[in-house]
Order: sequence, then C-alpha cells, then structure tokens
Amino acid sequence: MRRLCLSAIPFRVIGLGLTSILLAACDDSPRVAEPSPQSVHVAKATMLEQHHGADITGEVRAQIQTDLAFRLAGKVVERRVDVGSHVRAGDVLARIDDTEQRADVESAEAGLQAAQATLNQKTLAYQRYETLVESRAIAQATYDQAKEDLAIAQGTLESAQASLAIAKDALHHTELKAEADGIITARSIEVGQVVSAAQPALTLAHDGPRDAVFDVFEAFFLAGQPNDKATVAPISNPDTGVTATLREIAPVIDTTTGTIRVKMALPEDVHWSLGTPVIGNFRTPSVSAISLPWSAMTSADGKPAVWIVDAATKSVALRPITIARYRTGEFVITAGISPQELVVSEGGKFLRPGQTVTWESD
Repeated sequence: MRRLCLSAIPFRVIGLGLTSILLAACDDSPRVAEPSPQSVHVAKATMLEQHHGADITGEVRAQIQTDLAFRLAGKVVERRVDVGSHVRAGDVLARIDDTEQRADVESAEAGLQAAQATLNQKTLAYQRYETLVESRAIAQATYDQAKEDLAIAQGTLESAQASLAIAKDALHHTELKAEADGIITARSIEVGQVVSAAQPALTLAHDGPRDAVFDVFEAFFLAGQPNDKATVAPISNPDTGVTATLREIAPVIDTTTGTIRVKMALPEDVHWSLGTPVIGNFRTPSVSAISLPWSAMTSADGKPAVWIVDAATKSVALRPITIARYRTGEFVITAGISPQELVVSEGGKFLRPGQTVTWESD
C-alpha cells in the first residue's frame, strides 16, 4: 500500500504544472489597441468688426407730392396737361362743366341786387319816420316797425352777399389748378368722365428737394437700422454717385412685398429727373462678432453648434452657438464662442464628444 501512494505523487505534480502553464498562456492574450487621434483642421475664433450691407435699387421722387382733386362732382370738359407736363402755381390743369355753377352765381347776383334795393327802400323809410317821430307826426309803433324792417333788410343783404360768395367759390372750384410749381406724375381723368368730389385726378410732384426712394427687404433690418448716410447713383451711370442722407423709414411693412420703404434725401445740387432708376449702397453700423466658414457648422439637438478643441487635453466638445446672420461662404456668431478658441473647420463630421484629435490651422 505504501508503494502505491508514493507512485501517485509525481502525477499530481505534473498536473499542477500543466495547469499553471495553461493559466499563464491565458494571461498573455493580446490587448485591444486604442484608436489614434483624428486629424482635423481648426480656425481660431477672432473678433472682427462686421459690416452688413446691400445694394438696393430705387427711384428718384419729389419730397413733396400731392394728389389734386376737384372739390365738386361733375363732368370733365377740358384737360390741359398730361403726365410729364411741367406746370406753374395757379395754372389751370382741368375743368368740369360749370353750367350749374354759373346759373347759381347769376341767381345769387340777382338776389343780392334785390336785397340791396330793399335795403335802400327801408333805409329811406326809416330816415323819414325818424324825423316824423321827433315831431310826433307819426305813432311810435310806426317808427319802431320801420326800424325793425331796416334791420331785416340789412340781414337779408348780408345773406345775399354770402350766397353770392358761395356761388362764386363753387364756380372757382370747377377749375383744377396747380398749387405749386412741379411736374404731373400721374393722371386718372379723361375728358367726358364724370368725377366725384375729392376723387384724385392728377398727381403733382413739387419742384424742389428730391428723395431716392427704396423698398428695402425686411431681412436687412435684422442687423439693425441702416446708417444715416448711403451712396446713391443712377443705374445708368454708377460712377456719378452722391452721398444721400436718411430722411424717413416707414413704420410699417408692406405685407404684399415684405419690404419697408426708406427715403434718402439727395443733395440740393443734384438734379436727376423724377423716376430716374438709382442704386443705393446701404450699410448698417459695425458690430464686433466672430465669423466662421460654413464647413465649421454642425448641430446639437437640432440647433446650430460647432466643435471646440481643448488645446490642453486635445479633446473636442460640442458647443451650441447663436447665429446673427448668414453670408456667402460664412456665418456670423454673436454668442457661444469666445475669442481665441479653436473651432474645428474641417473634419468634424464623425467626431464625438471627448474624442482626442490632432489639428492643423487653416
């Protein structure tokens, strides 16, 4: 029995040795290599003065422009001007049929003559009764009646004078006259047409200061109100530009065109014809902002973002940003990035937060 136990010991030692060898072999299994840093291009965020501008077309118009209309309704019997006619203050531009108004004047004149005759008669009677009442040749009541008749006659005369003045004024307004020197820019009446009172008939652009008028698209104002000065030039001769001054910005948007009307006052020595097509170079006040190329933009939860490189850890982080406006080839940022930060401009498509990168500057 003792011999058998001794012979079993070597086999046990051999088994333990094999087990140790197998375990050692398991510890020598290959490890997974870490991925190499991704190569990207970066741009250093730099704060620059940004100018937003646009070239917009418009036309020359008079600063004062009025619609002329008859004060009375009637049939147009004469039109002496057309679009483009230059007129002087007081010129007769058109007339309506004045037959009725002339008859009213004649009737009022006759009424005035009758009232004047009655007043003369009542005046003589009063003067006579005034003498008689002093000598007690007539009763006081007769004198009082004469005095009352005289007052009524005076009132009747004044009423007749007013009626004649009204009739003459109506006759005067059968003629449409120019209220100032200027050019007719629009016409909406024809001979034979029946017009109503206050219906616009002609448009008069007054001589004098002129504006360059522009319909500016609404989006331009997102960057702020334009500068007080702008260069304006005729489209046919852009080298003859002048400096115009901002005079008026319409307070409302034209819902049909989505534009806002802007009027720029032209210098007094500029004599471009009304309606001359012009182009205006509009600029907004400069602001400090950061601009980056389109290739730097990505998104975070559906909002604009960029990849920021941490130079210390050589890792990237996704940063949401606020975009002020988009321009050709670049976009302007107002919040989300600080100057001197490194922004991935190329190679950010497959980046993930915390990933290490190597970079080259643009």
